[in-house]
Amino acid sequence: MGQIRNDKLLKLIALKIKELRAENEISQEDFYNDTNIHIARIETGKINISVSTLHSICRYFNISLSDFFMDINIVS
Repeated sequence: MGQIRNDKLLKLIALKIKELRAENEISQEDFYNDTNIHIARIETGKINISVSTLHSICRYFNISLSDFFMDINIVS
């Protein structure tokens, strides 16, 4: 079975990550240097991000996964 993609959800996740980065005044380069995660590709909303990677991003911004998804409302 292949990976399941939800493009709407991926775009909302990408937007939330961009917002977190902007709120914390973190550049993509600084984020990469601190985490070794290429955030630029994730922020396009075209990468099917893994839960493990999202968890690492949330830890970096000191928020839980549940807090991350609190503002994300996806209707199918």
